Amino acid sequence: MAKYEVNEAALQRARQLIASKQYVLDSDWGDVQPRADTENAFLDKHSWDEYASWYLGLTDGASAETKARYAFAYGDLRRLHRSGLIACVYRAAEWRHKAIELAAYNLLQELDAAAGIK
Repeated sequence: MAKYEVNEAALQRARQLIASKQYVLDSDWGDVQPRADTENAFLDKHSWDEYASWYLGLTDGASAETKARYAFAYGDLRRLHRSGLIACVYRAAEWRHKAIELAAYNLLQELDAAAGIK
């Protein structure tokens, strides 16, 4: 099973998106999560660092500047999605990636507080 470390740049980016209200509270993650063609189009116009900032996990042992390096997307490459954070929490918990699970959970709490969700 792959191992992951928390992507600190993604945490920072997610917090910036929350602070600037660039988020979607209600969406179907299965419909809005980035697909390969969307990721490729994004990479045509943006750096690998910008791409990486949309993924909470960095895959141990994967080469930099490859899609295999980045896991646990939390947004659609434009906005943070609450459903994306929930998916990260669930998937990380399911596969026992505790650091990713907690990072996503904490972001979810920050988002809910910022959005006034009680």
